[in-house]
Amino acid sequence: MSRQFSVPRMINYVLEKCGLVYMNNLNANFAMLQKLSLVNGVIFTGGRAKRGVYIEVVESIFKEVLRKNDAGDHFPLLAICLGFELVIRIVSEDNMILERFNAVDQSSTLQFVENININGTVFHRFSPALLKKLSTECLVMQHHKFGISPEKFQNNKKLSSFFKILATSADEDGKVYVSTVQARRYPVTGVQFHPEKNAFEWGLSGIPHSEDAIQVSQQIANFLVREARMSLNRPSYQEVLDNLIYNYTPTYCGKSGRGFDEVYIFS
Repeated sequence: MSRQFSVPRMINYVLEKCGLVYMNNLNANFAMLQKLSLVNGVIFTGGRAKRGVYIEVVESIFKEVLRKNDAGDHFPLLAICLGFELVIRIVSEDNMILERFNAVDQSSTLQFVENININGTVFHRFSPALLKKLSTECLVMQHHKFGISPEKFQNNKKLSSFFKILATSADEDGKVYVSTVQARRYPVTGVQFHPEKNAFEWGLSGIPHSEDAIQVSQQIANFLVREARMSLNRPSYQEVLDNLIYNYTPTYCGKSGRGFDEVYIFS
């Protein structure tokens, strides 16, 4: 029996902004690609899987996202933590490009690239006060062992031509890594941090829950749903109802010590 799970924090993150969520079987590549006709955007979530069929499915979705945009639909992708790392591997065409960092259960700042233009990016509608606080206060949650340094990123021509770096962060040892990127020609955003944890999880001590941290979380969710609303895709009403996450029930697991409050388990 094959089992997979999804974490409700990510689902709640989208639902909070009037988005709708579908469950995809990531072990069924063809069925998953069919499900893309029912949605207006994609999130690559955090997690641990870095090999096997999961990677093949992620790469197929990524290529389909680019194809949809090339065909004229505005079809956004937000890649978070592991999702960001996988996109880096796919775009760079280098499975060994990631580096080790010490950023597990760590809240951090975001240091914006000097003179970067944030118009049209995930930070476009952040207030000046919140942007300033992002660079001086630890308002985002990092939870990863891998990443990529700005130097290695820029030295890879495939990466630097596809993405522009918006912001960096430093791990517990002071090593700097890329924390936010935006594709130059596509509505594809990658973040190394976890914007969804601030509002919906309490299982790790490093998650910031201040009012400003919640604003950061909400603004990023607003950005994703705003981008998705620009998609031309309009699936049928019945197809939407048949595939919504509301057809499934989450399981509470907050006492297990894994950092997740709830999970959806699919068999």
